[in-house]
Amino acid sequence: MPAPLRAPKPLDAGQVHAEQAAFVWRSLYRLGAAASDLPDLTQEVFVVVHRQRGAFEADKPIRPWLWGICLGVVRNYRKRAFRHRERSRAEPPELAGRSDPEEELEAREARARGERALASLDPDKRAVFMMFEVEGMSGQEIAECLGVPVGTVHSRLHAARRELTQTLKGEDR
Repeated sequence: MPAPLRAPKPLDAGQVHAEQAAFVWRSLYRLGAAASDLPDLTQEVFVVVHRQRGAFEADKPIRPWLWGICLGVVRNYRKRAFRHRERSRAEPPELAGRSDPEEELEAREARARGERALASLDPDKRAVFMMFEVEGMSGQEIAECLGVPVGTVHSRLHAARRELTQTLKGEDR
């Protein structure tokens, strides 16, 4: 007699938090969330993870699923009327401890140019660019995560690269 079918075990949200909180934090930041809002947004992501844990397909990688949740949380965050723009005064870790003031200034300016260029992208292009270029996700993983065809992923990536190049060239003038 065959063994009775069992429902898949729901995801353990606590374990996901323990293993993926840093990834979620970075993802939210890379999607344009202000540093001061990261703790609240990270909590929102894990609330969604908890609510949707039964919908996660255990045979799929978790990071694309989490990235999709982060994208939704950041989209909602941007729509909020009460959100205000703040700039972190903290020095990024890669700039801390530089001994040459000119090198430090150049690094800060380059970082600021990159952040402005990324901020100029619409959220869909920025998400695809960050998922592909920074997180190293494949076009197929991104397509599944965003619920779009792979061709759309590639066209958004191409458009994002082109827009970033144009924006950065325009700043060099």
